[in-house]
Amino acid sequence: MNKNIGKLVLTLTIIGIISALSLAFVYEWTTPYIEKHAAKARENGIFEVIPEAESFKKVEKAGKVFYEGYSESGNKVGVALIVEGPGFQGLIRVMVGVNVNNKEINNIKILKHEETPGLGARITGKEYKSNFVNKPFGDYKVVKKTPENPYQVEAISGATISSSKVTQIVEKAVNLIKNTYGSDS
Repeated sequence: MNKNIGKLVLTLTIIGIISALSLAFVYEWTTPYIEKHAAKARENGIFEVIPEAESFKKVEKAGKVFYEGYSESGNKVGVALIVEGPGFQGLIRVMVGVNVNNKEINNIKILKHEETPGLGARITGKEYKSNFVNKPFGDYKVVKKTPENPYQVEAISGATISSSKVTQIVEKAVNLIKNTYGSDS
C-alpha cells in the first residue's frame, strides 16, 4: 500500500513539474506578442482621442505618463492620459484626449472595464462616449435626461453608477492634465 502511494506522489510531482515548466515556457513565448498588441492598442487609442495628431511622444511629468500629440508641422495638438478608477463591477481604465489650447476634451476611449454586459458595458458605446466629445473643461454632473448644458453628462439608462464612475475618471484625467500642463501647452 505504501509503495502505491509513493508511486502516486512521484507521478503527481512529475506531472506538476512538467505542467509548471510548460506554463513558464508559454508565458515567456507569448509575453512579447501581448506587449506588442498592447502597444498597438495604446497607439490606436491615442490617435482616436487626439484625432488631429499625426504623431505622438510619450512624456513623463509629475510622475505620470502623458502622450503629446503633434500635427504634421510639429505643433502640439493635444495631450492624452490613461487614468483608472473603480467602476460598479471592477476597474475601469480610460484614455482621455484633450486640447489644452481650447481647454476641451477631444474624446475618450475605454481601454478596460468589468462592467455588467448589456448595461454598464455600454460605456464603450459611441452614444455614451459622445457625451465627452468637445466638452469644455469643468465639473461634470451626470443626469438622467438630455443634457441642458455642456457640463452635464447623460447617464446610460440602467447604468447610472457606471456612467458616474466614468465621468469621475474623466474629471480626474482632465484635472491631472490641467495641473500638469496649465497654460504652457
